[in-house]
Amino acid sequence: MTFGESIKVCFSKYADFNGRATRSEFWWWVLFVFLASSAASMVSPMLSGLFSLGVLLPNIAAGARRLHDTDRSGWLQLVALIPVIGWLLLIYWCVQESKEPNRFGTTAGPAA
Repeated sequence: MTFGESIKVCFSKYADFNGRATRSEFWWWVLFVFLASSAASMVSPMLSGLFSLGVLLPNIAAGARRLHDTDRSGWLQLVALIPVIGWLLLIYWCVQESKEPNRFGTTAGPAA
């Protein structure tokens, strides 16, 4: 999946917590959010805050779909509330390869 495709998919699945997200889809999305937030913060801190608020739900949804791809519950994102150890654990889970097939369907999934 390309950079543009992943942005399009994540915005089209704005609040879709079902299905799966490939590694490329998730990490391209993370890069987009980081770059756009950085650019917005150069213009205005308020603009950056508004952007971050606007992509909060798709961030959580993409994270849940990414965890589904590794055969984990999206609720495990809550482990990020544990400083440092939780963040590292969540990153570790997100960089793992897809588990095919799993209880959340195939990589293409029904909503692809």
